[in-house]
Amino acid sequence: MFKYLVEFLGSLFFIFIVLTTGNPLAMGAAFTLAILITQNISGGYIVPSVAIVMASAGQLDPSELLPYCIVQIFGGLVALEIYKRVKLD
Repeated sequence: MFKYLVEFLGSLFFIFIVLTTGNPLAMGAAFTLAILITQNISGGYIVPSVAIVMASAGQLDPSELLPYCIVQIFGGLVALEIYKRVKLD
């Protein structure tokens, strides 16, 4: 269960940086940081597309794919909600 929480928080962090900065360098750094922090706990997939590819390549158990994708999508949606609430225009 802890690995799902880690994926959720990693996705939340990455998507929040994408939404707030829009800077490709910041997005790459955030993605790299999220992967480095989460890779030993959950595999560091962070986004559903990576999880799908890794499951297809045999690196992720197919029974884990749906839970990973769900928590990653929810992480992105929570990041969007936080962004909308703290947006300073």
